[in-house]
Amino acid sequence: MTTRLRYFAWVRERVGKPEEVIEAPAGVRTVGELMAWLASRGEEYAHAFENPNVIRAAIDQRHVRPDASIKEAGEIAFFPPMTGG
Repeated sequence: MTTRLRYFAWVRERVGKPEEVIEAPAGVRTVGELMAWLASRGEEYAHAFENPNVIRAAIDQRHVRPDASIKEAGEIAFFPPMTGG
């Protein structure tokens, strides 16, 4: 199953692209596992996902926890915590 990944703010800057379409390996079932897999894809991804505890995720525009299933995800977005201004 293919999924569109979107990256925002410094996650996008570190990865070097705003989005991409991927097919995660069969053993990758949760957002947390996806972040770990992404971190293994190269230096830019390792830098972006070096501290997954601070990265927030949304599946199909709904905020989710790292243990959320990615099975039916059409889009997964990653972004740092946001502050008001």
